[in-house]
Amino acid sequence: MSLARKHRERTLARQTASAPALGSGHTSARSSTDTAADRAARQVELRLQHDLRRLKEIKARDAKIAAKRQMLPEYRDWCDGELEAGRMTVGNELGTSLAAEALPTMMVWSIDICDWARALELAAHILRFGLDMPARYNRDAATVLLEEVADAALKIQAKGEAFPIGVLQEVEELTAGIDMHDEPRAKLVKALGTEMLRAIDALEPGTSQHLATASLALCTLQRAHGLHDRVGVKDKIKLLEKILAPPAKPAASAA
Repeated sequence: MSLARKHRERTLARQTASAPALGSGHTSARSSTDTAADRAARQVELRLQHDLRRLKEIKARDAKIAAKRQMLPEYRDWCDGELEAGRMTVGNELGTSLAAEALPTMMVWSIDICDWARALELAAHILRFGLDMPARYNRDAATVLLEEVADAALKIQAKGEAFPIGVLQEVEELTAGIDMHDEPRAKLVKALGTEMLRAIDALEPGTSQHLATASLALCTLQRAHGLHDRVGVKDKIKLLEKILAPPAKPAASAA
């Protein structure tokens, strides 16, 4: 994509999304850009539908992820324009365009390729302005974000590898107070508790920091179990209870 096209897409996306914030006094100033913005949005939407068809033809998961990694830069400037509009807006209302599916789809693709910073940047915008997910995801934006990140974390943790706990904490913060089913939230809380449990290994046993971290991990995993008793944390809870159990008193010597 040329630099000129990148700049144009970002500018038109910003103008389209900023429409409500500009107010009626700017109607005449916007009229000359409406056609260009609609045309650009239509091109983005057509590009997205084409790429979705390409992805549907790919069977292997790793190949799909590789394809998404190649496709994502084509939508970056359009999404950046919408993000800029959001930063310039007071309140939680933005304009809509014919490319309304692009930004939510890029959030999911960013999760798929483990670009956590970009996924969270897009997610914060989506949740702030109440953007809808495309119908193919069959879930609201908060549930998609929470469940997709939790699933990715649990898959990585199952291999014995660490997952960035800051990402999990930010997802929990972004979705706090949003009504959703308990099962997906339990998975996120399990992933958080698992990272806390991992952190214990780097601490000196018996120290105040070691015990405080173990206590927090235990509370977190118990919360996950309370949300969904089949989330799979019973063994971890037992391990933490053993760590936190008071040391056994030595047997009294015989007189």
